[in-house]
Amino acid sequence: MKGSNYNHRKKIMKKTTVKNTRSITDKKKVSDKPSSIKIKKREFFMLLFFTFCLFFLIYRLGYIQFVKGEEYQKRAYSNQTQKRLINPKRGTIYDRNGKGLAISASVDTVGVNPKELRDAVGGDETKLRSIANDLGAMLGMDSEIIMKKFQANSRFEFIKRKIDRDTGSQVRAYVSNAGLWSIYVDEDSKRYYPKGNLASHVLGFTGSDDQGLNGIEMVLESTLKGVPGKIMNEVDVLGRQISFSKERYIDAIDGYDVYLTIDETIQYLAEKAMDQAVLDYNLKRGATCIVMNPNTGEILAMVSKPDFDPNNPDALPLGLLDEDWKGFDDAEDSEYLWQTVFRNKAVMDTYEPGSVFKAITAAAALEENVVTLDTPEVCKPISLAGHTINCWRKGGHGAEDFLHAVYNSCNPVFVKTGMDLGIAKFYNYFRLFGFTERTGIELQGEPSNEEYRNLQHKDPKEIDLAVSSFGQRFQISPIQMITAYAAIANGGNLLKPTIIKQISDSEGNIIKKVEPQVIRKVISEQTAQTVREVLEGVVSEGTGRNAYVSGYRIGGKTGTSQTLQTDSEGRYVVSFMAIAPANKPEVCVLVVLDHPQNEMHLRSGGILAAPVAGALTEEILKYMQVEREYTEKDKQEMAQEVYVPNVVGYSLADAESKLKAFGLEYEVEGEKTDPDAIIYNQTPKADFSIPQKSTVILYTDENQAEITVTMPDLKDRTVAEAIEVLERVGLNIRIHGSGVVQKQEYPAGTQLSKGQVVEISFVEMIGD
Repeated sequence: MKGSNYNHRKKIMKKTTVKNTRSITDKKKVSDKPSSIKIKKREFFMLLFFTFCLFFLIYRLGYIQFVKGEEYQKRAYSNQTQKRLINPKRGTIYDRNGKGLAISASVDTVGVNPKELRDAVGGDETKLRSIANDLGAMLGMDSEIIMKKFQANSRFEFIKRKIDRDTGSQVRAYVSNAGLWSIYVDEDSKRYYPKGNLASHVLGFTGSDDQGLNGIEMVLESTLKGVPGKIMNEVDVLGRQISFSKERYIDAIDGYDVYLTIDETIQYLAEKAMDQAVLDYNLKRGATCIVMNPNTGEILAMVSKPDFDPNNPDALPLGLLDEDWKGFDDAEDSEYLWQTVFRNKAVMDTYEPGSVFKAITAAAALEENVVTLDTPEVCKPISLAGHTINCWRKGGHGAEDFLHAVYNSCNPVFVKTGMDLGIAKFYNYFRLFGFTERTGIELQGEPSNEEYRNLQHKDPKEIDLAVSSFGQRFQISPIQMITAYAAIANGGNLLKPTIIKQISDSEGNIIKKVEPQVIRKVISEQTAQTVREVLEGVVSEGTGRNAYVSGYRIGGKTGTSQTLQTDSEGRYVVSFMAIAPANKPEVCVLVVLDHPQNEMHLRSGGILAAPVAGALTEEILKYMQVEREYTEKDKQEMAQEVYVPNVVGYSLADAESKLKAFGLEYEVEGEKTDPDAIIYNQTPKADFSIPQKSTVILYTDENQAEITVTMPDLKDRTVAEAIEVLERVGLNIRIHGSGVVQKQEYPAGTQLSKGQVVEISFVEMIGD
């Protein structure tokens, strides 16, 4: 019984255990189901994450390879390669006849790889200093400066640039002998201006890297500079050249050559004339001269004073006293250079033209048939809007026709002429002649159209028209003035001025050729011819008489203006505009003299600028081989000149007879005065041209030295007075012009040979 119960309980317990086990198993199965879902979710998210990472890596790989690949490749190449630039040969700038004005000379440049050099000498500072001392001696440098370059944390440093080839060869031999392969001597070029100051404002200058900084050098920088070459070699991470690696060369491409319209000889003549004017008249603000071919618009010469030497542009300017001058290294000095010396006044500056502008008013009035040359006029003071306008001549010129009003440059007559034209027509011609817009010449700094308009009357009234008719109270630039006159000279076409003739490669192939460009027709050919004839009369009979040149038909107009805005004494500008020959123009010549410091009553274009312009025009026409056309008056004056015959070796009697046959006087110096005395010397010498009735000094003693006399001061003397003074001291005279003495060939006090011919320039004391 006991056993039976035991077995029964055992069975029950077994069942219970089995049941419980099942229950636990079932519960475990139920509890495992959520855990499996979590795992699967986790696996899913992990799959998404790794998939995203895979796509991101693929994207980055593609971005690096295809988008940034070229950039990274360049960076890697840059890190693995050391490059040294080879400057290309800058294009040459020639004048119109092929004469070099700006050339590039072959030079050398010395550089160093500091890291590699230090490694090569094992960091031994004593050796580095020894090398620095050696290089300093050869290059003319302070060795301490070179040491600083050796100690720089870089792959490349310039030691000295643009040294001459002989010095470069010396350094190259030193480097080779010492095995200093980390010091380089590379080919380079240096800009050189063989004519010095000639055309400096046109040419400009370059910087230390041969970049154009001014003038044509800057305007045509991309044309002239070329493409740099390279010398490349492989380096390691420390910048040291890898052994056995070969240097690779990429040749530089030279720049194009530029041919200017400038004529070197005409430029020289113009600069010489302006230099002399600056000295003669003590010009406070310098001078400007432009010479143009009116038929093409080509600039043959352009001068601005003060000027500079492009080979050394920041040198102390001529005439400036400054013991502390530092040039570009000093901000104040540098500003002075850029604001004063480097300014091309012919293009960048503006001025009131004064009576030179009257030719424009006359051209407009004749074109519109407002006047004819025979129109009767009266030159007397005229009142307008509370202002009285007078002629430059006190009291005026009275009754005259319009032709003589132009000859005499009568302000009141031009006021009336401007009024007859009317505001609309007058300012239309003002615009047509180009005074409201840039000329477009290929030089930097020309005022913009808006700047030009700001210098003129925006809403002109009658009083504005009145003063503008004779060139006052508005401002234009010299390049505008000569461009307008060129239209009168060429038959009425306003041309675009140009200073570039052509651009060529090194083999002479023309890349670009500049052709004449007509902007518009401004007046008829008939009107232009009439105005030229009138301007010729201004020079032969009117206020431009001091520009008259025997044998050349020069037309022109004087100008004087005073601007009160500059300082308390005002700023005087005197000018002269010439057209020559007047019947068939080949050149226009504009001379502008800015603020002369001579006597107030002499500050006029007729007295100061006209003689300068006339003499310059004569030299230019002679150079251009323009044939002279002498008037009867010219021929009479020429007949008064004779060539001195040779009487050395003659007896005194024969010498007297021969000299008298030539219309010459004589004076004997020596003890022998009998008719048979032999002439051993004479002054002036044989074949020298002198005026008739001049006195020849004859020496009858074989060893007698020539007698000397002192040149007197002839300032402000008339022709008759000058002749009398020179005869009294024993000198002969050659007369240029008429009026009073403006200039004598030799300064007072100069010792001259007795009988020597002295050239004296006279000037008419005329206004305007």
